[in-house]
Amino acid sequence: MTNASTKLIHYLESHSDEFLHNWRRSIVISDKDLYKEEVLNNGVKMFQLVKRAIVTPLSEEEITILAHKTALERVNANVNISEFVYNVNIGKSIIIKWVSNSGIELRELQPLIEDINALFDRFSYLAVRKYTEIKEQQLQEKELYIDQTHKERLTILGQMSSSFVHEFRNPLTSIIGFTKLLQNGYPDLPYLDIVQHELQQLNYRISQFLHVSRKDLIDSTREEIVLTHHLEEIIEFLYPSLLDGEVSIEFKCEDDIKVVGNRDELRQVFLNLIMNSIDALQEVDGHRQIKVTGDVKDGKANLEISNNGPRIKAETIEAIFEPFYTTKDLGTGIGLYICKKLIEKHDGEISCQSNEEWTTFTIGIPVESNVVM
Repeated sequence: MTNASTKLIHYLESHSDEFLHNWRRSIVISDKDLYKEEVLNNGVKMFQLVKRAIVTPLSEEEITILAHKTALERVNANVNISEFVYNVNIGKSIIIKWVSNSGIELRELQPLIEDINALFDRFSYLAVRKYTEIKEQQLQEKELYIDQTHKERLTILGQMSSSFVHEFRNPLTSIIGFTKLLQNGYPDLPYLDIVQHELQQLNYRISQFLHVSRKDLIDSTREEIVLTHHLEEIIEFLYPSLLDGEVSIEFKCEDDIKVVGNRDELRQVFLNLIMNSIDALQEVDGHRQIKVTGDVKDGKANLEISNNGPRIKAETIEAIFEPFYTTKDLGTGIGLYICKKLIEKHDGEISCQSNEEWTTFTIGIPVESNVVM
C-alpha cells in the first residue's frame, strides 16, 4: 500500500460520518420504497468497498455480490431504476469531491480517483444488468401466465360450447328443416325468407363458438371453389341485412378465380367481414357503402372487403385479430380471431388498413392446386 493510499484511507475514515450524512441528504428515495433502510445500508457497504479498493483491487465477485443484492431490492421495491443510478452517481461525486480536498498531491491522487471511478462504474453496470435480467424474467413469466390463462379460458369455453351447441343445434336444425317444408308447401308465405335468414345467422354464430373453443382447427374437406360464384351467393344471402342497414354494395371480382379450400369455412370468413362492415356503417350518416374486389397476383387470390365507416385506430388494428378483443358493446371478440385462424388454415393471410375514408380487410389465398388437402 502506498503512502498516498494510507493517507487517503485515514482521511476517509476520519470524515466518514460527514460523507454519509451529505450523501443521505442528497439522494432520492421514494416514499413507497420498502427498502429505504437497505438503501442507506448499501451506501455504507459501498463506502467500505471504496476504502478496500484503495488498498488493493477488488475481485469481480466482491462487487457482484453487492450489485446483485441491490438490483433485487430495486426490483422488489418496484421503483424506477433511475433513482438507483442517480444515488450511485451522487455517492461517486461526493467521494471524488472529498478525495480531491484531501490535501494529497494530484500526481499521487489521480490513479486512486481513476480506481474509485472504475469501481462505481462497474458496480452500476452489474446492478443495472441484473435488474434488467430479473425484470425480463418476470415479464416472460407474466406472458407465460397470460398464455396459460388464455388456454385455460379457451378450454373452459370449449366445454361450454359443446354443451351450448348440443342444447341449441338440435332444435335449431329442426326449425330450419320445417321452414324449408313450409316454403315448399307455401312459397308465397310472407316473411318466411326473413325467418330463414335469421335462423342461418343464428346457426353461424353457434358455429363460431365451436371454432374458437379449439386450439387447432380440425381438418375439413376441401374442394375447388370459384371465388366469384361463392361471393355472389354470400352477398345474395346477406341482401336482407344490406337492405335493412341501408348499405349499398359494389362487387367487382375477376370471373375465374379458383382456390382450393373448405366452402363453409371460407363462407364464414366472408360472412363475418361483410356483416362487420354493415354493423360499422350504422355509425355513419349519409351514404353507406361496401366494396368487394378480387383479382389474382403472384399466385394468390387477393380479396378486399372495404367500407366507408369510421376509421379504426392504429393501436386497435394491432389487437382486432386477438381472441376476445372487441369494441362492440355486446361483441364476443371471436369473429375476427376465427377469420384469421381459418385463413391461415388455408395457407393465406389477412390484414386490415384504415383511414378516414375507407377501412379495408385484405385476404390473400394461394390459387395453386398444391394447397394441402
